[in-house]
Amino acid sequence: QVQLVESRGGLVQPGGSLRVSCTTSGFTFENYAMRWYRQAAGKEREYIAYISSARDITNYGDSVRGRFTISADNAKNTVYLQMNSLRPEDTAVYYCNTLIRGRDYWGQGTQVTVSS
Repeated sequence: QVQLVESRGGLVQPGGSLRVSCTTSGFTFENYAMRWYRQAAGKEREYIAYISSARDITNYGDSVRGRFTISADNAKNTVYLQMNSLRPEDTAVYYCNTLIRGRDYWGQGTQVTVSS
């Protein structure tokens, strides 16, 4: 049974940093690419970041490139999203995702709020 569980997010001041993680189980983590998405209230889900199965290629959405970093620890079956220089517009529920044999799997999401 594939499971993706995000860590607790939180409230961060503008300009601050936060790292969220997604711990996985039920599949061979090192064989699959991982992604992060986010969804702000009243908006569509937005692609944020990608890391390849070999963990050698990353890609970012335009709104976070240069501020966010995706990484993965195969020994811990965990993918991370380091978020720096946070802005109020980064406020959203953040989801990790993987695609296995044509099916999307999602975590439950974690709320990140950027506000003073």
